[in-house]
Amino acid sequence: MIDERIAKFLAEHHVLTLATEDEEGPYCCNLFYVYLPQRNWFVATSAADTLHVRQATWNPRVAASVVLETSVVGKVRGLQLRGTMARPEGEERRVARNAYLRRFPFAAVMDLELWIIRPVFFKYTDNRLGFGKKIIWENDTNS
Repeated sequence: MIDERIAKFLAEHHVLTLATEDEEGPYCCNLFYVYLPQRNWFVATSAADTLHVRQATWNPRVAASVVLETSVVGKVRGLQLRGTMARPEGEERRVARNAYLRRFPFAAVMDLELWIIRPVFFKYTDNRLGFGKKIIWENDTNS
């Protein structure tokens, strides 16, 4: 089960920085996301011809971060994660599409090329809980 503080933090934000890699090296980009805590999915949309999608198709293992931008050390919060990224099919695609459109209704006019990131590791930092306080979650089954 994902710590409720992590799920709450992710619900308060909507942009993640995604890191991908292929034989030519690493790359990062920013994506709008919706997080589904009951499934532990991040849903994002991105065209198949982008470098990060080409890299994730070649190597589905990805990393990402979501941060609260602040210069106040006592308010620093952020999440780092590792997982896999894949295109949803069938029922997963329907669930992902509905969730994405609930969060970003303006996307209804777009041709949504959806992707699901399935985390296997979270490291959440929340300095409001004490300087450098970390909450770690791991799941090696990638469910």
